[in-house]
Amino acid sequence: MLRSSLRSAGRLTAALRQSCHQPVCGSVPAAVQCVPRDFSTNSHDIFNVHKHNPDNNWETPFDFTDDNYEIAAEIVAQFPTNYKASAMIPILDLAQKQNKGWLSLSAMNKVAEVLNVPPIRVYEVATFYTMFNRSKMGKYHVMVCGTTPCMLQGAREIYQTLKQHLGVDYGQTTEDGMYTLSEMECMGSCVNAPMIAVADYSGPDARSFKYTYYEDLTPQDAVSIMEDLKAGKTPRVGSQHREKAEPAGAIIDGKWVAKAEGQTTLTWDQPPGPYCRDLTDPPKPPEQAEAKK
Repeated sequence: MLRSSLRSAGRLTAALRQSCHQPVCGSVPAAVQCVPRDFSTNSHDIFNVHKHNPDNNWETPFDFTDDNYEIAAEIVAQFPTNYKASAMIPILDLAQKQNKGWLSLSAMNKVAEVLNVPPIRVYEVATFYTMFNRSKMGKYHVMVCGTTPCMLQGAREIYQTLKQHLGVDYGQTTEDGMYTLSEMECMGSCVNAPMIAVADYSGPDARSFKYTYYEDLTPQDAVSIMEDLKAGKTPRVGSQHREKAEPAGAIIDGKWVAKAEGQTTLTWDQPPGPYCRDLTDPPKPPEQAEAKK
């Protein structure tokens, strides 16, 4: 039975790899196709194993700047001296910001040196959390929310539009190095769905890093934001159609539909009930117990 199960698993793996070479859809250019991803970890990190290349090997130079050494010292000082390793995630984040959005082997080794831990301890953390990228990134890391509320409100259309406009699929970077496109799970702004987050690594140093939400998006809104970023402009932050999260409308079929009295359901229809009492009214007194016989 074990041998039969292994044969079945082998056939499934071969089928999946073969299907991954098929185009995403007939209208997508040949360059935008599903990329085979052995050891996939997330939509923007292709391999879960290190492979030497000219930009990422033992000899690739990396060292923190003087300013970032000061930041690292401030971070480490927040922890007991015998628990320096507790600062690993924020120090890795600092290294990633300095390294234009990704962690090279040398960057991870430098973090291990700063924290006085074996390098394997750093590799374990960097390969576990999807917030850490171990592949080169574009100046702007564009992440499309793929969780249920955003999917219901049009995230698929946002993804398809960005894929066509940028000419890349999830996990890929544009040829000019401007954008990397990824999917991300819940960003916590469900009331303003659909949305994207953009990590901006275009600044001169780690302190200039920006992480921005763009919400209530139509497909055209998403394209406009990409064009503004490329032109060096500052797109409107947050909702593209309301001030914050007040009930003023919603994205319906790829368009912003305003509603003066606001939106209370995803379908615009009145829920069928049962309803709770108006909480501003005092509760009714409990019924008197039935008289004892």
